[in-house]
Amino acid sequence: MSSRTTVKARTQRKTTEYDLGFTWGVLNRMLLGLGIVVLVAGYVALSRGSTTLAPVLLVLGYCGLIPASLLWRGRNREAGE
Repeated sequence: MSSRTTVKARTQRKTTEYDLGFTWGVLNRMLLGLGIVVLVAGYVALSRGSTTLAPVLLVLGYCGLIPASLLWRGRNREAGE
């Protein structure tokens, strides 16, 4: 008798993609880019010893522009759940 070994081919699972209602548009990219530029300017001002301009730029970047770039939805989008 000869022994045969059978090799089972592993089936790859198809990843399920969920639509979370988030689209990354041009305006989101522009807001994120502007936020990064404002943050860099804030850190440059901080390194030069500015005690008024640096905090304003950093707060504007971290609390305003970066979250706005993540939360902005276009006008044509339906409201979320």
